Amino acid sequence: MASTLSTDGDTVAEAVVRVSGLLERVFTTVQQTCEQTATLLAHINRRGRRPTSADLARLQPLLREQLVREAKLISGTGFIAEPGLLGDVPAWLEWWQTRADGEVQPMLLELDPDTSAFSDYTAWDWFALPRTTGQRAVSGPYVDYLCSDEYSLTLAAPVVVDGAFAGVAAADVYLRHFEAAVGPALRRIEGPAFLVNPRGRVTASNTATQLAGSLVRDLDTAAARGEVVLHPCGAIPLVLVTAARASRAR
Repeated sequence: MASTLSTDGDTVAEAVVRVSGLLERVFTTVQQTCEQTATLLAHINRRGRRPTSADLARLQPLLREQLVREAKLISGTGFIAEPGLLGDVPAWLEWWQTRADGEVQPMLLELDPDTSAFSDYTAWDWFALPRTTGQRAVSGPYVDYLCSDEYSLTLAAPVVVDGAFAGVAAADVYLRHFEAAVGPALRRIEGPAFLVNPRGRVTASNTATQLAGSLVRDLDTAAARGEVVLHPCGAIPLVLVTAARASRAR
């Protein structure tokens, strides 16, 4: 998605900084999982055997610590294996999440392809985008039927071991928590403003005309016509969209 130069006021810049800083915190957690998982799998590879689900249990202390440390932001975190990676099961999520009462627990998900509708998770954006692009991704918002039944964002990054894709490290953020964190900054912007991911999905907004979860198309065309201004959120794969008139306001 292309960006457009603009003369935004401080409120737009503050919103970009707020969004970038918040999600970089989440991606820091994701990167920790990436690094520890890659180290673990590389060690097992050097021993000349395939990893198992029991091996991935060694990630649990890190995942539990992450959820405790980021309890107000992250609702779930873990590693999702590339199907066929493990020697004992066809697919696996080493995933921990925080319950409504604040307790941290593992998610036990049935992934038998003969009985589970969720046995093939490779088509979900949070898995498919890092797998195909080799880059980190922000997916959603979507109803997370796999883990929580909550409207959520998932931030994910590929785990690569010895040059081969092994799966993704990811973290979930409930949309209500994300909106509560970035909503005040968006509301200070004069005129419509909303955040979109590379798929054009709105993740947060200050206007009822672009609700979170809706799809927005042809933003590059609208920017070229001078109707909107696109503000990349640093290295975060989100773009803040504002009305052109709001961007000119000082």
